[in-house]
Amino acid sequence: MYRRTQNSTRFAIIGGTALIALALSACAAAPEPGTTDEAEAPDFLPCAVSDLTGFDDNDFNELTFTGVQEAAAEIGVEARGAESSSEDQYSGNIGTLVDEGCDLIVTVGFALANATRDSALVNEDVNFALIDSAVANDDFSPLVLDNVKPVLFDTAQAAALAGYVAAGASTTGVVGTYGGMPFPSVTVFMDGFQIGIEHYNEVHGTDVQLLGWDREAQNGLFVGSFDDQLQAKNITLGLLDQGADVIMPVAGTLFIASIDAVDEQGTNAAIIGVNSDAVVTAPEYSAYMLTSVMKNLTTATREVTLAAFEGGFSSDPYVGTLENGGVGIAPFHEWESKLDASLIAEVEALQQAIIDGEFVVDSPSSP
Repeated sequence: MYRRTQNSTRFAIIGGTALIALALSACAAAPEPGTTDEAEAPDFLPCAVSDLTGFDDNDFNELTFTGVQEAAAEIGVEARGAESSSEDQYSGNIGTLVDEGCDLIVTVGFALANATRDSALVNEDVNFALIDSAVANDDFSPLVLDNVKPVLFDTAQAAALAGYVAAGASTTGVVGTYGGMPFPSVTVFMDGFQIGIEHYNEVHGTDVQLLGWDREAQNGLFVGSFDDQLQAKNITLGLLDQGADVIMPVAGTLFIASIDAVDEQGTNAAIIGVNSDAVVTAPEYSAYMLTSVMKNLTTATREVTLAAFEGGFSSDPYVGTLENGGVGIAPFHEWESKLDASLIAEVEALQQAIIDGEFVVDSPSSP
């Protein structure tokens, strides 16, 4: 390749030396494959569809899309995303990404399960990764599709640790929880939370009460959405009125409404976050956060996306556990100094017992 110089008069003084150089260059060997300055971009397009809270929720959707983007950067392509602002946009957003030629479409959350299933059935050449859910038939019977990979998290395991420490941290002997909507990906937290509280009572001979969830009946308190801050605040006020001084909202960023309720009551109640370490994602609320029950969404989504690019896509579920680091609890941060060292040691021992299979955390919503 020859570049034209800025001074065109130089073309008039090309001499024999330049002509010899031109002749020699014509005889030079062709460059090896892959050594060109401008390598072609890989033929792989990873994409994602958010639920109605969008990719800037500083929570579930954002963590998931970050994993897709990290994988895309490693591959050398740019990820595409379709944000939803209402449930009736899910099918359309998935269809748009199919039309744009996406090879892998990551859909975020249980609410997108049916839209994912319906698109996968008619687009067998497109692979899908469904975060925190599996697909099912209309009668809720299990359905396995070759082009849909469930990305699941056994958060009951991590929530049991949070329940144990909540029971130990409570001074009133009452703790509470509530969910956004009664999805399995929500109730699995609540099941584990109750198991942890019950185990603490067995170990210490106490009677710490849980408000907001009944594991046996699979029934409890729910906001009805993941974006109704007023309803979440009212539910929290009700729990506080009944004496709860540790509350776990399984409702995305609605924990902020719970903090507003704590401030309004003027109590010293603690909040437990979900999905990610709330102290990291919302440091302004760190004083309220006892811990968080975490799903390692970014790592899971990155691994699934890279595997699809490398030809390793399968419909076998990815399951995050305490053992593989897919779930866990966050550090206690500012609350660590308020907790007995013996309680922290007991939580660590319980975690190892769960990993070793010595203590089984059983939820009907566990993957």
